[in-house]
Amino acid sequence: MDVPVNVVVAVDGTSGSGKSSTCRAVAVRLGLRYLDTGAQYRAVTWWMLHHGVDVHDPAAVAARAAEPVLASGTDPLAPTITVDGRDVSVEIRSDEVNGAVSPVSAVPEVRARLVDLQREIIAPAAGPRGGIVVEGRDIGSVVWPQADLKVYLTADPAARAARRALENGGADVTATRESLLARDRIDSGRAVAPLTMADGAVHVDSTELTLDEVVDVVVGLVARRGQGAGPESPRHAPHGVGEAR
Repeated sequence: MDVPVNVVVAVDGTSGSGKSSTCRAVAVRLGLRYLDTGAQYRAVTWWMLHHGVDVHDPAAVAARAAEPVLASGTDPLAPTITVDGRDVSVEIRSDEVNGAVSPVSAVPEVRARLVDLQREIIAPAAGPRGGIVVEGRDIGSVVWPQADLKVYLTADPAARAARRALENGGADVTATRESLLARDRIDSGRAVAPLTMADGAVHVDSTELTLDEVVDVVVGLVARRGQGAGPESPRHAPHGVGEAR
């Protein structure tokens, strides 16, 4: 499939809705770069914890937000995240980081720092091929509102909890569901760049779709944009897909 060289696909949505798996697969299929912005927030959170910063003290986090040196690899087959030259791909998925990433992510100085970094990576000049699939919570609304395609990916809380519990080796589904809903409340209610469906985004509900089906939907939307077609309308969209209003 031919896609514009510098196409930017912004995928936002709730925790556990399948953003990472979807975005990586879409990037591989279309030959694009891939950026997991959530990994960047996790990396900063890990750094704060590693350096003994009280993550529940916004002033303390803000005071050191400029210190960690982050580098994100954009190969969808092997994405990487390093802090001060150290690969922290495994460490950032720990329970400790999971419990601290929301308060760190809500600090304006952290968000400003990472939004600047994300824009540098997304910009066509940042790589030999500018096209990229970016996942997060504020990509289409704040980081890159001019994205060629904006997708808002969600799923029913029960489905999200079951998927996340399976990813975590059979964790308690009920506890996982409560954790995801708590994260939703924090992300949607924060003062700076809250989780929201961006204007013009296409809403994809992955509850009843397999991963391959979700990838097919997003790839199809990219193809339509490349052909100059308008957004999917709810009446003619695939099952689980509708345009933001």
